[in-house]
Amino acid sequence: MNGKTVFISGASRGIGRAIAIKLAGMGANVVIAAKSVTEDPRLGGTIHSVAEEVNKAGGRALAIPCDIRDEDQILNAIRETISLFGGIDAVINNASAIALTSTEQTETKKFDLMHDINVRGTFLLTKHCIPFLKQSENAHIVTLSPPLNITPKWLAMSLPYALSKFNMSMMAIGWAKELAQYKIASNALWPATTIGTAAVKNLLGGEKLVQRSRKPEIIADAVSFILQQPADSYTGATLIDEDVLKLAGITDLEPYAIVAGAPLQKDLFID
Repeated sequence: MNGKTVFISGASRGIGRAIAIKLAGMGANVVIAAKSVTEDPRLGGTIHSVAEEVNKAGGRALAIPCDIRDEDQILNAIRETISLFGGIDAVINNASAIALTSTEQTETKKFDLMHDINVRGTFLLTKHCIPFLKQSENAHIVTLSPPLNITPKWLAMSLPYALSKFNMSMMAIGWAKELAQYKIASNALWPATTIGTAAVKNLLGGEKLVQRSRKPEIIADAVSFILQQPADSYTGATLIDEDVLKLAGITDLEPYAIVAGAPLQKDLFID
């Protein structure tokens, strides 16, 4: 990954931040694209604070304010990336919105938010990065979305959110086939257990669920392994973090637990 350029959406905190710091430690150029330019005390982190951590870890950071709902902001972020680093070797579609509500409970603006970020934003960011990925020697697209476990259980649990996340996974699979001729890999990646992020704490299960979760670093380690695999063969899958790490030779997952020895909560869409 030394000298490679990785564009990460939603990189100001949580999983995106962990991926940025992991890749920085491997010598990567990291584009930290997110909306957060001033810190929200409930969430923590900004593109600027993560950029500092990336530089300290040994990478080169580019912090860019970018709301992926806005195509012009995406295009501007890509132009700045190319101007500074000269290319793009990988795109990590990490930005996402979540609301675990039923059909009746989901406000129209919340439905639109999830689909504008999760589906449209992911599509547009990837679309506009493709011309530069084509020029990379080992290009990868990694989309943080679940296995295509499209069953009544998961659809009924929170239909609007499930629709958006399954759409992301279908794009990941579709891109693998569509872009195979250019040797651009595309995979989806999802955690086997919940990850202790601000979203889990503030929107889902509070501190109790955080204590049953793993650290974001497990996803970062899985992403780093994926990006080092040959793009012409390691593609077209909906991957689970535990399986990726097993392939990487990492079988002791206890260090990733937020609370050592605590029972872990399976993530959504994992039976």
